[in-house]
Amino acid sequence: MSIDLGARSDRDETTLLEEIRTTLYTAVVGDVMDAMGLTIQFLPPRIRALVPDTVVAGRAMTVLEADCASDVGSKGASQPFGLMFEALDELKPNEIYIATGGSQSYALWGGLMSTRAAKLGAAGAILDGFHRDTREILSLGFPVFSTGSYAQDQRVRGRVIDYRCPLRFENGCRVESGDLLMADIDGVVVIPQAHEQAVLDAAFEKVRGENRVRDMILAGEPTAAIFAKTGIM
Repeated sequence: MSIDLGARSDRDETTLLEEIRTTLYTAVVGDVMDAMGLTIQFLPPRIRALVPDTVVAGRAMTVLEADCASDVGSKGASQPFGLMFEALDELKPNEIYIATGGSQSYALWGGLMSTRAAKLGAAGAILDGFHRDTREILSLGFPVFSTGSYAQDQRVRGRVIDYRCPLRFENGCRVESGDLLMADIDGVVVIPQAHEQAVLDAAFEKVRGENRVRDMILAGEPTAAIFAKTGIM
């Protein structure tokens, strides 16, 4: 299967993302990137789905956080949450709000943010930090991946200092604004835009191969013989 990733309409993009959500999974995407030499593409494993069976795919809308000691910004200007409201309102359909940079001492996301993001057509939120307002988020059905739930607010503890900027996570994984993200029960994987065509073509092909191998296993063939035939296991 070859997917044309040239000029795409919003409808084409939505169709592609739905096919990724329903056909692929993070393990197979990670495997094909390993084979291509892209070996640091998973976010830290502490970032997990609020609802375990959640699957999301979308474009990264990157957000950089930093710790602070009050909600007063530079030169005495009052800047609660820094650029957070700008970043949130900047979300486009099929984008994922992905944030890192602050300490694990306050929540980066909450119920009202989820409501606004859903209204804008965003695909989800992926946070290298906590979320709060868990029951509200669950009632909305908005996809959130985070390090857990914790009610402490970020207002006097952290702020957004930039967005649509490159992010680097502590394990070395790099995310650029517009990169393709996929997340499921096994983690969050980043597909760089420069390699997107090759990665998706290889991932869809590998899924077809694994389906054939599964049929061979169910038919009773030994795993060693299957691997010798297919190179897949």
